[in-house]
Amino acid sequence: MEDVLQLLIAPIIIFMVIVAPIWLVLHYRSKRQVGQGLSETERAQLMALSQTAEKMADRIATLERLLDEESPQWRNKA
Repeated sequence: MEDVLQLLIAPIIIFMVIVAPIWLVLHYRSKRQVGQGLSETERAQLMALSQTAEKMADRIATLERLLDEESPQWRNKA
């Protein structure tokens, strides 16, 4: 039993001295970044995507209107 305990002590010490502090620093750094919200670049990308989505929705509505005029039964075809 003591042999197993002695074998585990070294990896535990290495983990606590090297891995744990790095892990904690990276964890709290990522938490702080999440709490800050979107960056200006991300906000600009989100606005551009939103505008693109609105344009696509307008185009789809126009296309559906044209299809309704030219082929009223197009929605029933599946």
